[in-house]
Amino acid sequence: MAEGLVDGRAPRTAPVDGSDRPEPIFEQLSAVADAVLYEGYLLYPYRRSSPKNRARWQFGVLLPRDRMEADGPVSPGVSGSADSWYQQTECLLRVRRPDAVLRLRVRYLQLQHKQVENGRGQPVDSLTCDDGTVQLTFEEAVPRETDLAVPLDRLDRLDRGEHTVAVGSPAGVDTEALPSGAGRVVRRREKLRASTTLVAERLGEDLFRLRVRTANEGRTADPGALRDRALRNALIATHTLLGVEGGEFVSLIDPGTGLREAARSCRNDFTFPVLGGAPPATAPEDGSVSALLLSSPIILPDHPQVAPESPGDLHDAGEIDEILTLRTMLLTDEEKREARATDPRAAEILDRVDTMPPEVFGRLHGAIRSLRPADEHPSTNRNSGTRTTDNRTGSCRPAWWQEGVDDGISPATDTVLVGGVRVGGGCPVRLRPRGKGADAQDMFLAGRTATVAAVFHDVDGSTHLAVTVDDDPAAELHGWYGRFHYFRPDEVEPLGGTDVPDPEAATTPSPGPSPSEA
Repeated sequence: MAEGLVDGRAPRTAPVDGSDRPEPIFEQLSAVADAVLYEGYLLYPYRRSSPKNRARWQFGVLLPRDRMEADGPVSPGVSGSADSWYQQTECLLRVRRPDAVLRLRVRYLQLQHKQVENGRGQPVDSLTCDDGTVQLTFEEAVPRETDLAVPLDRLDRLDRGEHTVAVGSPAGVDTEALPSGAGRVVRRREKLRASTTLVAERLGEDLFRLRVRTANEGRTADPGALRDRALRNALIATHTLLGVEGGEFVSLIDPGTGLREAARSCRNDFTFPVLGGAPPATAPEDGSVSALLLSSPIILPDHPQVAPESPGDLHDAGEIDEILTLRTMLLTDEEKREARATDPRAAEILDRVDTMPPEVFGRLHGAIRSLRPADEHPSTNRNSGTRTTDNRTGSCRPAWWQEGVDDGISPATDTVLVGGVRVGGGCPVRLRPRGKGADAQDMFLAGRTATVAAVFHDVDGSTHLAVTVDDDPAAELHGWYGRFHYFRPDEVEPLGGTDVPDPEAATTPSPGPSPSEA
């Protein structure tokens, strides 16, 4: 059992089976994996007193089983859906060499209670030292990770059994004396009992289905305790990295025609695996593969990347770095003082923002990833080849920059041709999100029926259908305030004939967000 340091602050155990030390195969995933690990750890304005920082730890939380099943068994859920006591990843591995080696890394945060005590050893909520620094009692967390390496010959043996490794963390207490005898800071961590089980099932001569199941095996003294207390016995932001030398993982989003059924048979609970590493320079002809895989409790696309313009983590990947940076710069001195006292990671953010060079800040304003020639026929949907027509005149629409482009546009009554069928507001459709490049959340709606609410036109000449899902209990509410799912015309299958409902009878939807904002 090897000991190492993570972030220079906390020890982690890294048992490795089959080699002396972990290989650097996961370096390409480090930025994205760290973003997953610390997503929501502490949110702007990074102060303990902020309401949003009083309800933390929302992703990949594995609580003790007796706590989770106090009111009955846990129902399997999708990535990011809820707390659980276990997390299961299933993926497809294609072996290319007889000396192939599978590498696995399980990562999570262990809660660490930071208690401030005064000079008399009494617990206090806050303490100001003689030098003016403030210490606050708060819940911190330390990163943990465990590595495992399995050669191919052992993978064959796993086809007839399973391999389990402990991934828990020991209890610990660290004490830090404060200057001038003002008091001390005591950091306590409770013992975590957890394991990861690896199972390999051979599906073909060179094809395996891997199952990685991480479970919290601990027990809590009071299953009915508040969640904040139970989190001290939990694995937080749990996720799994998989790498292979001499093989490749098959995308479950874009598995290719030959492996589609095998991909559909994979069961993933409270996490979802996506391909890691840089995306290929050209789109694959039949199925996407990679030597790296990230199974995340947050829904991600294949080959997720951290923007190179981002100088550091702000713990809120759903926000815009430029906006968060600007708002953090504008915090008052008192707010910054509290944020620095809240957590070392908040202090790091403030230091980075306050010393950010102008050229680094300028890059946050935006970037053009690709350029393409202007379309000679802007009224043609570049993606699907369909043409957008005015429901009343049948004419093609002018380009967005031309005068009068908005004249006659009516999302509720406009139509678009889909396979020779006019589709517009009120039309029933079946959702068929494309395999390659589809939004991961759209894939959950594949095969569901929906009703078109409106036809929207983007500034690049493309067309989007705003739909409400028929079996969504909140469909009527979504339609009322204009919150829709958006699909391209080639991602829907028209149902119920070729007649578009009477435009005069159609209910005009709320404008809602534009497709680019949805």
